[in-house]
Amino acid sequence: MIEVPVHNYEGKQVEIFEIDEQLLGSRVRPALLKQSYVRYHANRHQGSAATKNRSQVEGSTRKIYRQKGTGNARHGTIRANLMRGGGRAFAKKPHAMRQKMPIKMRRLANRNALLAKAIDGEIKLLDKIDFKKPSTKDFVAILKNLQIDRSCLIALSNTTGNEARSASNIANVSLTQIDRLNTFDLLNHRYLLSDKASLQSWLEQAKQKAGVKVQEESD
Repeated sequence: MIEVPVHNYEGKQVEIFEIDEQLLGSRVRPALLKQSYVRYHANRHQGSAATKNRSQVEGSTRKIYRQKGTGNARHGTIRANLMRGGGRAFAKKPHAMRQKMPIKMRRLANRNALLAKAIDGEIKLLDKIDFKKPSTKDFVAILKNLQIDRSCLIALSNTTGNEARSASNIANVSLTQIDRLNTFDLLNHRYLLSDKASLQSWLEQAKQKAGVKVQEESD
C-alpha cells in the first residue's frame, strides 16, 4: 500500500489515505506511459494542414529566361519551389493522425500515471473541498499551505461549482473532472490536487473496470 497524507485547508495532516499499487499496475511502466502520452497528443491534431505543390500553384509554365548566356542559374517555370510564390517542395496533405490503443492498455496507462504521481509524492489530498462562495484568494492560500509551487492539475467531482470558479484564474493550474483523468494531463503537471472522496470514487470505478480480483498485469 502507498500512503498518501490527507491535509486540511491549513496544510496540516489529518489522516492517511492508502492506495493499492496492485490496482495501479504494481510498478511504473515508462513504455506504456509514453505510448499513451504520444497517442493522446497525436489525437489532438486535426490533420487538416495543407499546402500547394508546384503543380497546384497558378502561374505560367513559360521558361522565365533562356537557358544559357545570362550568367544566372538555370530556371524553368515560375512555379518552381525556390521562386517567390512558387509551390512547396514537400507539400503538406490533409491526413488522419489518430493513433489506436486497446482500451485495457489505455485504462492501465491512466492508472499507472497516477501510480507514478503517488510514488513521487506528487499527489496532494484534502479532506474536503467545499467553498461557500468563489474565492481565488482562499484557493491560492490552500496551494501555498500544501507547498504546491509548480504546475498543478486539480481534479474535482464537479467543475461548475464554487471550488472550480475559485481555481479557474490561477496561473499554472488546470481543472478537470475526476472521472476524466488521463495520462496526458497527469504527466503534463507536477502535482495532482483532489479531495479524498473524489479520489476514492475514481479508484473504485477503476477497480470495477479492471475487474473485482485485481492481479498484476503483464506487459
